[in-house]
Amino acid sequence: MAAVRALRSCSQTAGRLIRVHHIRPCSSVRFIKSKYMSIFDKSAFKFSHQHRSFRTSAISNGQIVQFKLSDIGEGITEVTVKEWYVKEGDSVSQFDSICEVQSDKASVTITSRYDGIIRKLHYNLDEIAYVGKPLVDIETDALKDVASEEDVVETPAVSHEEHTHQEIKGHKTLATPAVRRLAMENNIKLSEVVGTGKDNRILKEDILNYLAKQTGAILPPSPKPEIIPPLPKSKTVPAAPKDRGIKIPIPISKPIVFAGKDKTEAVIGFHKAMVKTMTAALKIPHFGYCDEIDLTQLVQLREELKPLAQVRGVKLSFMPFFIKAASLGLLHYPILNTSVDENCQNITYKASHNIGVAMDTEQGLIVPNVKNVQVCSVFEIASELNRLLTLGSAGQLGTNDLTGGTFTLSNIGTIGGTYAKPVILPPEVAIGALGKIQVLPRFNGNGEVFKAQIMNVSWSADHRIIDGATMARFSNLWKSYLENPASMLLDLK
Repeated sequence: MAAVRALRSCSQTAGRLIRVHHIRPCSSVRFIKSKYMSIFDKSAFKFSHQHRSFRTSAISNGQIVQFKLSDIGEGITEVTVKEWYVKEGDSVSQFDSICEVQSDKASVTITSRYDGIIRKLHYNLDEIAYVGKPLVDIETDALKDVASEEDVVETPAVSHEEHTHQEIKGHKTLATPAVRRLAMENNIKLSEVVGTGKDNRILKEDILNYLAKQTGAILPPSPKPEIIPPLPKSKTVPAAPKDRGIKIPIPISKPIVFAGKDKTEAVIGFHKAMVKTMTAALKIPHFGYCDEIDLTQLVQLREELKPLAQVRGVKLSFMPFFIKAASLGLLHYPILNTSVDENCQNITYKASHNIGVAMDTEQGLIVPNVKNVQVCSVFEIASELNRLLTLGSAGQLGTNDLTGGTFTLSNIGTIGGTYAKPVILPPEVAIGALGKIQVLPRFNGNGEVFKAQIMNVSWSADHRIIDGATMARFSNLWKSYLENPASMLLDLK
């Protein structure tokens, strides 16, 4: 008891910094928090009874903060929680990934604003989370050090296009979470770095160049695609003969499950986006126009270029040629690259040709777009399509990839069919559907029958602002580029 009275007296003298949890036999005095040892005189704890001591711990003063789901743009008000990267009790730091959510437009990764410990997850997997409502509870001791900025969001695999805002000296600096982390790790103030990206966005290269100037290091140049000269005809590897016979469609290898009763589920994710978009499309008076394209020369050209593209690590399909030809046509008929307001009172002519490509994925129909096709080469378009296809298959397309489209092509022919009736994606005013390529007999100028590679195309246009003659002329120009691929060289910039 003398030991207890001594410790209580010393605790009161130290301002009640510690409290006694329990007493147990021990051979020495031990303190859990060593930082309090400097407050006490160690000689005060040399008791005559050497078989008892006291285990102590500091009183926790962390505060519980409700981390709310911030607005992630595009008018999104609710998302589906697809994956948690943390669990209750985990420690997190600023910019650490917390969870992945799926909106009706894209998958988004939510990152933390705080350093602390996860105390509560407010949603289970596949539950609906609402913007402005708590997502997780975090216990943190550093509230006063946390900037009052919006929660940071980023999109996997495409974060170079997404940006976040940071208030610096009265203006907003655009940078991705990865760039901000790189700057923080190297003690670089973003206000001192000149951004070279769009809208003065700070890129990773800007941070590295700034760091190189400070340290005197020489950074290697950014890798550029190496131009591979065409192979000599004598060394060209002959293409393996292809079986042109009738292909039997392979049935989908999914087991048929007989549930025994009907099932009702909510319309969420991309399906919900489709409902919203197609409902708006019903207000548009569609005008249809169809034609067939002889791709015989383009098929031969692609076969010659495929080995060169493979050397560069890119799969070359027909789609890059279709997209580039459409962009060249839009330069002559810019009315097809416009958008209209809800009441159709104003027409906005788009400077960029952001051509969308409809994709069929496990999540449903998605339409990412290739940005600024008017300044891209066929190879650059093919490379970007490869990236979009990879991310689309993995369900990791970002909001930037899925928004901002100005014109759309749907390659329904990869699944089957010849003609279609595509539906316009508001606020765009035109869309094209491409059928499958077929080997059919046709007549040449001398009346001779020859084997031709034929593809059908179906166009839909907003008849409120686009007349049939304009759509037909655009289609004829697009057709001429594809039937005579060398003619595209005259208009390439």
